[in-house]
Amino acid sequence: MTNFRPSSPNSPSSPNLTRRHLLRAGLATGLATGLTAGLTAGLTGVAQARPVDPDAMTADLLDPARAGRLRPQGDPDFHPVKFRLPQPTGRKALGTTAIHLIDRSRPDPSMPSGQRELMISLWYPAGMFGQAPLAKYMPPRTAVEVDETWTGDYGLALPSGSFDFANTDTHARVDVPMQRLRHPVVLFSPGYQYSRFVNTAQVEDLAGRGYVVVTMDHSHETPVEFPGGRFLPGASTEEPADPEDIRKAVETRTADARFVLDQLERLAGGENIDAEGKDLPGGLADGLDLRKVGMFGFALGGYTAANTMLEDERILAGLDLDGTLQDDRLKGPLGEVAEKGLDRPFLLFGSAETQRTDPGGEYYDKSWASFWAAQRGEKLNLTLASTKQRAFTDYQFVFSQLFHDIYGEDPIITSVMKALVGSAKPARSVLAQREYIAAFFDQTLRRRPSLLLRGDSAKFPEVRFTR
Repeated sequence: MTNFRPSSPNSPSSPNLTRRHLLRAGLATGLATGLTAGLTAGLTGVAQARPVDPDAMTADLLDPARAGRLRPQGDPDFHPVKFRLPQPTGRKALGTTAIHLIDRSRPDPSMPSGQRELMISLWYPAGMFGQAPLAKYMPPRTAVEVDETWTGDYGLALPSGSFDFANTDTHARVDVPMQRLRHPVVLFSPGYQYSRFVNTAQVEDLAGRGYVVVTMDHSHETPVEFPGGRFLPGASTEEPADPEDIRKAVETRTADARFVLDQLERLAGGENIDAEGKDLPGGLADGLDLRKVGMFGFALGGYTAANTMLEDERILAGLDLDGTLQDDRLKGPLGEVAEKGLDRPFLLFGSAETQRTDPGGEYYDKSWASFWAAQRGEKLNLTLASTKQRAFTDYQFVFSQLFHDIYGEDPIITSVMKALVGSAKPARSVLAQREYIAAFFDQTLRRRPSLLLRGDSAKFPEVRFTR
C-alpha cells in the first residue's frame, strides 16, 4: 500500500496546509462524524453521530467532508509509526500463541468449513525461549484494516499507513514453552468492532503476573486473520448496531466464550485443539488451572463477560471495562444480567463520562444501577478520572505516540487527545488499570486480599470508588 506524506508547512508545494491545519481538521471531522460520540452511543464500542456546533468549523479548517481523506505529499519527516508498548510490571517472561478454532455445533455458511470459526491468542508466563522472535502487535492484514478504519472511516486526517501495528513489537515471544506451573486463566472479549489485540497492554501485564490470558476475536464483528492469510473484515463502521443487533451479538459472544472454555478443557486434557493441527507450545496442557477462571472485557466485551458469567458457573470472577449492561444505554432494554445480578465477584470499572449509578448524575446508566442493586456476590464500582471510554484500550498511548511523532509538540494535540480518550496522562491511566485489574483477579482467583480494593487510595487518587 502506498503511503503519502503530509506537506511540510515550509514547503512551497504545500497547498496552504500546515500540520496544525490537518490535525485541527481531523478533530473537527471526527466530531462531526461521531468520532467522540461514545457518550451518546450504546457504549458498546459503536460510534454514533453527535451534533456539533457549525461555528466550531472555523475558516482555517479544511472542508470536513474532505479532511480525513486528503493525502498531501512532500513531508520527509512522515513515516509509519511503530508503537512502544508499556513494559509489563510482572517478573515473568512472556509467550504467546494464536490458535484457530472451529465450533462444529454452530453452522456458518460464510466460512470454508461451514461452521463457526474463531481465532484466539494465549498470552502466558514463558519458560526458556532461546532465540524465539517477539510477537508483532497485529497480523499484517488486520493491521491494515485497523489503520484504514482510523485514517479513513473515522477521519483523523492522517495518511494511510500511519499506524504501523504490523511492525510494532510486543513483549511476548512466539510459541515458546509455557512456564511449568499451573496458572489461573482469564478470558478477554474486546469491544464491538475492536480487534482482540487492542488491549495488549492489559493482557501482557496479567500474563507477566502469572496468568494465562485468552483473547478472542468474534468473527463478523472484529477483523480476523486466519492461518494462510484468509481475512474476514469486521462489522461496518458506518452503521451502528441497533438494540436487537446488540442482543444477538452478546448471545453470539457468550456462546464463543463458552466454546473457548470447552476447548481449553480439551487442551488441558492433552488434545491439540488447533484446526490445522499446528504444534502448540510445550507446557500448555499442564499450565492451565481451569479451577480458577475469570473473564473481563472492554465495552461490549464487558457486557459479554457479565452475561457469560450468568450462563456459565465455570467463570468465578468478572470485570467490565466501561460497557453498558443493556442493549442500548439510552433505550434499553436491560440485559438479563443487569436485572438478576450474579452470585460471584464482579467489578464495574468506568470512565469519567460514562457508567454512573446515581440517577441524579449526568451520565446515569440504568443497567449499572440495576446490576449494583441485584448483585449478590462481591461487587466494586470504580471510576477512572479524566478519561473517556477508549482510555480502557491501548489507544490511550497509541494516539499520544502517533500524534507527537507526526506533529511534534503542537498544542492542538492536547485537544485531540482529550476528545478521543480524555485528559488523563496515558502512563498513569495504564498503570492504574493494570494495578486494579490485577488486584481484583489476585483477590478473587488467588485469594490474595488487596488493600487497593478496600477504598480510595492515595497511591491512585484518579481511581474513585462509587458506592
